[in-house]
Parts: sequence; structure tokens; C-alpha cells
Amino acid sequence: MTASLWTAGLAPELDLVFPSCPDDPQMRESVSLWFFEENGRFAAPRMGIEAEAANWDDRLFQANFATEGERVLVGPGKGPVPSAIDADGRPTIIGAGPVTFQCIEPFRRWTARFDGTVADGHVSEQIARTLDPQKRVPLTFEIEMEMAVPAWGQVMGGDSAEAGFMGVGYRFEQLFRAKGTVTLDGESRKISGTGLRIHRQSVRQLEGFRGHCWQSAVFPDGRAFGYIAYPPGEDGKPSYNEGYIWDGTHMIAARVVEAPWLRRIVPQGDDVSLVLESDLGRTRIGGKTLLSTFRVGNPDMGGLNLQQSGVLYDWDGQQAYGMIERSAHESLTQIITGAA
Repeated sequence: MTASLWTAGLAPELDLVFPSCPDDPQMRESVSLWFFEENGRFAAPRMGIEAEAANWDDRLFQANFATEGERVLVGPGKGPVPSAIDADGRPTIIGAGPVTFQCIEPFRRWTARFDGTVADGHVSEQIARTLDPQKRVPLTFEIEMEMAVPAWGQVMGGDSAEAGFMGVGYRFEQLFRAKGTVTLDGESRKISGTGLRIHRQSVRQLEGFRGHCWQSAVFPDGRAFGYIAYPPGEDGKPSYNEGYIWDGTHMIAARVVEAPWLRRIVPQGDDVSLVLESDLGRTRIGGKTLLSTFRVGNPDMGGLNLQQSGVLYDWDGQQAYGMIERSAHESLTQIITGAA
């Protein structure tokens, strides 16, 4: 595999972090991950940092965790930041409060750690908006990530079509395999699984955002897929829709032609199967949600409901855990309690 394929043509230095606060107050750096234990017991359906230049020293972090039994453990907040400079003088570290990421080798190896407290409850409480933020438990989660698929992403210019939806700057994501430990309920145990990491340095454009659907997974045989799509506009014209299929050797451009837009708020078991269209023809991948987390009725997101969840995918009889994030206005969604 050539270096340019592995890095999506980006310079390795772009996988390092800002060494200090950017001059543009609208610029932000975002680093996040999704992790799913290979036995389905534990997941991190997004742990991440939003480092905005305007609030550089008191930045946002998100820490979503979920376990079997529909237990959710969530710890969003703001926190102080560590130095970005590592022992070798390189800008490889980005953190906020209990969350820390470090680039060990660009586009190949990263580490991530959460060491703090989280609100402890059931996914039904999140849906009903009754989760008690004061009922907290300690949790430590740390993994070492080894990238399993080349980076996929966008470099967005001010006049590009992508910039109108994604922002100005660059954004990429990369599927990985990982090992580490989780400490919860007084028990520390080793974990291994797969996931997705995202690195972004951009000025985001959120005006007119009406929802999205985003899915990806890497399978045991090395195949993988991913895409992000926005729903068609009110005039019926297509919106942003871009994805890929990785066949183990080649990155093949794709677009989703059947996407599971968020229409039901279901704790688990929702059908999120999809169909991708590429030079390979149409590729159907089955999926059912599990290890879900939700934000329902978000006034800061214009009334959008948001799901960040694990999915058990099936591709030609081969199964893998992967991610889904999707959002839609509350007027388009129905809350359904219990299993689907």
C-alpha cells in the first residue's frame, strides 16, 4: 500500500494537532472516536473534543459510553487543556478535562484515554430526558489504535460544493482495530475491538443543517465501508452524499442510495440496513442498532434529535460491529419505547 493511499493524499503532518490557538476565532480542531468491543459488551459511541479557537482554554468534550443491558454512561462538559507538545517537541497531544488523545504515528497509530466520572443510567432515561446528571460513577477507558483502513475524507475549499455542507478546511476519518482496558464498577478488564477515529481542522458551516446519516464499519476479512449523507433539500435536489468501499486493496468511491434516515427513536434493534452504489454495482449491508445513546429535543441543534449508536452489521454473511450517527428534526421522528 502506497503512503499516499494510506493518508488519502494528505501530508503526514496534517495528522498532528494545532500547537497553539489558531488566529481565526472560527477555526476549530475536532478529534473523536467510536469504539465497539468485539463481544458487544461495551462501546464508546463517540468520545471527542471540540477545540474552538474562541474558547481554546476551556474546550468542549463529549464522552458517550454504553454497555450491554442498555446502560448508558455519559459525561459531556468543558475542561482545561494540556500542552499539545510531546516529549519530542511535536504537537501530538489534544485534550480537555478527562479526555486525552495522542498521535503516535500519523495515519497509523493513536492513543485515547478517558479518566473521570459519567452520569449513569438507562437509555430509556436519555430518550425521556430524565437521566440524572448527578448520579455519577467513575470510569476509565484507554485504548491503543492501529489503523486498519486508509484515511477517507474531504479537503474543503471556500467555493467547493463540499464546503457548503462540511465547512472550510479538512476532515478525514479512519477505521481502526484497538486494544486497551476499561475500568467500571470497580472492575478493570482488557478490551479489544474496532472503531472509527475522526480528525478535523476546519471552519464549520452549520447554517441550514437539517439532519444527516453517517455509517461505517471494518469487517474481519478487512473489507470496510463508510459514508456521510445529508437528506435531499426541500426542493428535492440532492445534498451532500459521499462514501467509499474498501475491498482490502482499493478505495472505491461510493454513494448511499438507500439510507436509514432517523425516523424512530428506538433503544435498540432498529433496522439500519443500507445500500451503496459504486463501480462494483449495488452493495447491500444489513444492520441492527445496539449500544445506543441519544440526545432528544436539542434546542442548541434547532430541535434535531440525535442518535450515536453501535450497529451489528452483516455483509454477505460476515458480521462486524460498527457505528451510526444520524439526526433529524423532532417533527420527523417518533419515540418508541422498548425493543423494536
